Amino acid sequence: MTTATVSSAGNTRTWQLSREAEVLREKFPPRPAPTSWPATRQSRGTVEARLAGEPFRAEDSNARYHRKKSLQTVLDWLELYPGSSWQQRWNATGAGIDGHRDWRVKLLADLDDAGLLGEQPGSVHRLLGMGLIQLIGGDYVRPSLGWLMATSSPLRIANEMAKVRDRHGLAQLRAVRTSSTVGDATMVPAIERVALMMAAKGGTVADVTPGDCIELMQTSREVFPGPNRSSRHSPLFYQLLHSIGAFPADAPPTVRMFSSLFAGKLSVEQLVDRYDLACRPVRELLVDYLRERQPAVDYSTLTNLATTLTLWFWKDLERHHPGIDSLQLTPEVAAGWKQRIRTRTVRSKNEHGDVVETTVERDSAADILITVRCFYLDLAQWAVDDPARWGPWAVPCPIRAADVQHRKMTSRRKSRMDQRTRERLPALPALATVVERERKAAAARLEAARTVGPGEQFTVEGLTLRRARLKRHSPRIWAEEPDTGRRRDLNREEDNAFWAWAAIEVLRMTGIRVEELTELTHPSLVQYRTPHTGELIPLLQIPPSKTDQERLLVISPELADVLSAVVCRVRGSDGSVPLVVAYDHHEKVWNPPMPLLFQRAIGLETRPIPIGGVRDLISGALARSGLTDTAGRPLDFAPHDFRRLFTTDAVMNGMPPHIAQLILGHRDINTTMGYKAVYPEEAIDGHRAFIARRRALRPSEEYRRPTDAEWEEFLGHFERRRLALGDCGRAYGTGCIHEHSCVRCPLLRVDPAQRHRLVDIRDNLITRIAEAEHKGWVGEAEGLRVSLAATREKLAEIGTAIARGNATVALGIPGFRELAGRTATIPHHPTTPISREHDQ
Repeated sequence: MTTATVSSAGNTRTWQLSREAEVLREKFPPRPAPTSWPATRQSRGTVEARLAGEPFRAEDSNARYHRKKSLQTVLDWLELYPGSSWQQRWNATGAGIDGHRDWRVKLLADLDDAGLLGEQPGSVHRLLGMGLIQLIGGDYVRPSLGWLMATSSPLRIANEMAKVRDRHGLAQLRAVRTSSTVGDATMVPAIERVALMMAAKGGTVADVTPGDCIELMQTSREVFPGPNRSSRHSPLFYQLLHSIGAFPADAPPTVRMFSSLFAGKLSVEQLVDRYDLACRPVRELLVDYLRERQPAVDYSTLTNLATTLTLWFWKDLERHHPGIDSLQLTPEVAAGWKQRIRTRTVRSKNEHGDVVETTVERDSAADILITVRCFYLDLAQWAVDDPARWGPWAVPCPIRAADVQHRKMTSRRKSRMDQRTRERLPALPALATVVERERKAAAARLEAARTVGPGEQFTVEGLTLRRARLKRHSPRIWAEEPDTGRRRDLNREEDNAFWAWAAIEVLRMTGIRVEELTELTHPSLVQYRTPHTGELIPLLQIPPSKTDQERLLVISPELADVLSAVVCRVRGSDGSVPLVVAYDHHEKVWNPPMPLLFQRAIGLETRPIPIGGVRDLISGALARSGLTDTAGRPLDFAPHDFRRLFTTDAVMNGMPPHIAQLILGHRDINTTMGYKAVYPEEAIDGHRAFIARRRALRPSEEYRRPTDAEWEEFLGHFERRRLALGDCGRAYGTGCIHEHSCVRCPLLRVDPAQRHRLVDIRDNLITRIAEAEHKGWVGEAEGLRVSLAATREKLAEIGTAIARGNATVALGIPGFRELAGRTATIPHHPTTPISREHDQ
């Protein structure tokens, strides 16, 4: 490992419209900026007469005087330049080219040269913005969008437009401002942006098109280049217009479709041309190769192939060996490239604040070597079938089989994952407790803050805060720490705490992938009722993801609590879950609107929580938890860690590996066992070999469809589990192994309606213990105390179940048979014979 101090300067990435935005701009083009229109061609007298009347007329005489004087001054200046309209004269001044330069300086200089300035230029300078804004509001002059966004005068154009151009339209926007959860600091600039489009293109709020909005966003990036997260580039104005129905029904439902972060699918040529290769023949070869592979792989795999072959392989060779034009690499060139691929540079700051480069081993080096090796071997194989096309590129592969130590790479990866799982498994209960406590504390802080006035203090769980005094209207609740004065957005804290808790609980109790979590919908909650007992079994449908396999998981009572809280939170006023548009980051397409469970309000738009958002929520919860690893460093959890922890915990607690495989949706049981951190490989191999031998020895007639009598016997087993205190949870085909000591048995699921029986049993046990102690029956008393402890534990479980039942909310879960198009069904007769279960 080597280190070196480097400069901290970085390159600024050029912002550009996404592919969807380009398509949408063609469908909803921005309005053109004409050079002439009727109003701008009116005479000076007509302009002054109109602007002196309603609705331009000011309320008091002093304001009317200043408005008239400033208007006449601006008109005097414009008349110094040639043109048949006021717009042509404005363009001729050249003041509208650069909004960063003060146009008023040029106006004063021009009037001074013409002898029209007067005796008090300072007072005139302060009024010039008032004169120009009248011409803009009257639609006599239409400055460009870039100029309007950059100029320091005139300001507050929205106020003028609301007065003279479109009172009703801007009133609608301001009504949304007062009723939404967005503060004035964000909403006021958004309304101003709408007014700027009216000023630059004419018309009213209803005339603004989606293309105008795209043009404004692009212009904003050109006028104010800088970080993508700058508040200058907020797209809230589009959401604002969409919320009042200003756009057609087929307009984009989300402003995120305009973002460069969602670039959409690129063609093979675009994937290769991202890296600007110098050798055109190799560029054409890579395009042909990727196009040949494209039908057999998904878009994500195609993108990874293009990145590896273009950036990590050939672009790296061109950077270190300018002029290279052949795939046949010399041993020195190949060795140098492999050495560069095996290491990477990490930048960090030392104690002096200098940026230090550290060379470490690259985890993905083996994957890159395998991809390049496959590239060479594919060319050699294809050259046999099509020599004219691929033959010239069939050369010896520079990556030998010994260079790719696949077994060693797999072993190292397994060791790293096992160590990571072993560190996090003991901390999982503590994490679940912390996020639950933080969720309740954040909700309590928010509720307490609502009950006090600005400037008043409140205390929740030992934390004292003060309700903040705000200078601007904000629908959010802000609080301050009395000691430091640091402000805290209690709405955001409560929202983040809730969704972090929900994500962690669902991930750890189901073992699903994070992309499957973000794709859960309201119809994913289904229910199945057994035909004989009528028992209702809630199920969670996991949508097809990585393996394109749909599966159903049984919802535990704890998971049902979490899902019910999520549904209650996202439900709209009509009781339904809102439809939101999600972006598929793997296929680079926008999904149709769906009632996703993990969604939250961002600005005026309800958005799904993306995969990156789930990671941020979990990281934030861990940062607040204070949990550390064995080295004392803050503990981190990736969403996939919960999947490994679920597998490890399930198999260690007796779940058969093949059942865990079905729950996780793996095609190969070896993948499932790879998630298991401490399970010995020889044990699973021996167990599978044993099952194979037993199946080979069993008579073939045992592998048959069960008869009606056998099926009825199977269903009758569940009916015979009914007890006075509830149900017995023993497995099918097994007898009672606890000698019918039901009070002590952990398999007893007590019916809350039978609580009075348990109370009688508890009281009787207390009496019997007292009698045994009085008689000196020490052994009898000891056994009775064990039964008493078990009885009290079950009474506590009943209390928890009753409390949970009182908070139960109807989720509108559809019945299992009501859903169409399911790939998993429950047949009347099972296809797997009962005898096979005993072997497994």
